[in-house]
Amino acid sequence: MSASAAIRVSHARDAPRALSYDPVLLGAVLLLTMLGVVMVYSASAVYAGARLGDGLWFFKRQLAGAALGLFALVLALRLGYRRLEKLATPLLLLSLLLLVLVHVPGLGRAAGGARRWLAVGPLQFQPSELVKLALVLWLARSLSRKQDRIRIFSAGLLPHLFVLGIVAALLLLEPDFGTTMVIGCLTFALLFIAGARVAYLASGAALAAPIAAFLVWHSRYRLQRVLAFLDPWADPRGYGYQAVESLLAFGAGGTWGVGLGGSHQKLFFLPAAHTDFILSIVGEELGFLGVAAVLLLFAVLVWRGLKAAQAAPDAFGCYLALGLTLLLALEALVNAGMALSLLPTKGMALPFLSYGMSSAVASLLAAGVLLSVSGGAGGFLRHARPGGGAR
Repeated sequence: MSASAAIRVSHARDAPRALSYDPVLLGAVLLLTMLGVVMVYSASAVYAGARLGDGLWFFKRQLAGAALGLFALVLALRLGYRRLEKLATPLLLLSLLLLVLVHVPGLGRAAGGARRWLAVGPLQFQPSELVKLALVLWLARSLSRKQDRIRIFSAGLLPHLFVLGIVAALLLLEPDFGTTMVIGCLTFALLFIAGARVAYLASGAALAAPIAAFLVWHSRYRLQRVLAFLDPWADPRGYGYQAVESLLAFGAGGTWGVGLGGSHQKLFFLPAAHTDFILSIVGEELGFLGVAAVLLLFAVLVWRGLKAAQAAPDAFGCYLALGLTLLLALEALVNAGMALSLLPTKGMALPFLSYGMSSAVASLLAAGVLLSVSGGAGGFLRHARPGGGAR
């Protein structure tokens, strides 16, 4: 090799590498985030002005959360998902510690009958948002390293269910039943995709089902939510109130909506209009077309997330993309199902849209990692060996 050629090679290696990502996925994420900021302002301005004396109170915090989240997205994209593999176990341990600290007096904050927040100076955040991402990261790392042993109960299944049990127990202490169900479904789905024996998974689900039923039956508010789901009109001013008011919002919106800012349900009729029921306000103000646009953007996100998993050059990236895509999809599905009274009412944020700095940062961080995987090439799933999952 000539000296000039060697210099060119050296310069090429030293030059900064351009970021590679899926622009369609990024576009869907940015559109959902921008719509979320607008709808949080629309849904909360009157409430914030009357209760807090500042109509921009929630808007400013959501805007700050979106800005921090976008910073986290860019940071994750620049770091690359491979660098996160070594952090999987430390991040999971840190998130478990934070879930414990929630119950320490002076650190944890309670609201709405649940103790889910940690206070750091003037800021509060939910450790459960971090534990979801940490669990997905840890599962991706573990499954990618145990591909040849995934069908062995003691090596491929038991350790993952053990970790899931610890996380679930800490979440139920808050209590946060909805997040527990989401991470449970997510873990079982990833184990199934990885090639775990269906008989083992079915046995685990059979053991978990009566525990979940017991937790619902022996909790009055959970039981009331199930009754409201079955027939919200049986007690429209009691346990069915939220479901009824949400359905009224969708009905008032019709096809085209009443116009941005024109919602009546946000005027102290629909509780949590800017958080759990933000989709109801979208339905009232932007109509069926607005809700369809939101669901279409989430469908695009899922589609491109699955493509990122297919294009991942290694097992870790594949499982990581699948896990993050499933996480965002499950959260969106549960929130939309709750708002439309297709699922029992549950306090779960709609990713990118609902008010909450913790949720906004966590959702955009997940999107950043997913975008990092989408920049890979090689098609791990296309080269997977047949039988026993992707490996």
